[in-house]
Amino acid sequence: MNKDRVKGKVKDVAGRIERQAGEWTGDPKKQVEGSAKQVEGKVQNAWGKSKDAANKATDDTRASKPPQREIESDESVEEARRSRG
Repeated sequence: MNKDRVKGKVKDVAGRIERQAGEWTGDPKKQVEGSAKQVEGKVQNAWGKSKDAANKATDDTRASKPPQREIESDESVEEARRSRG
């Protein structure tokens, strides 16, 4: 879980609380501000989820590739060719 998901969830919950407080007190401004904060939190949380999914897909792709041999010098290339043929 990345920071965007955590921050988004915190904003979502804070927005719900602010919106609910506005409903209880009859303050429409607080209701609107709370709803806006809630939406902002949901968007940020969704962005974090998509980043997590992209990172997971990248990690899975890297894990499925076979390791590549590293050749350090021209001499190593010649040795590799001789050993194959």
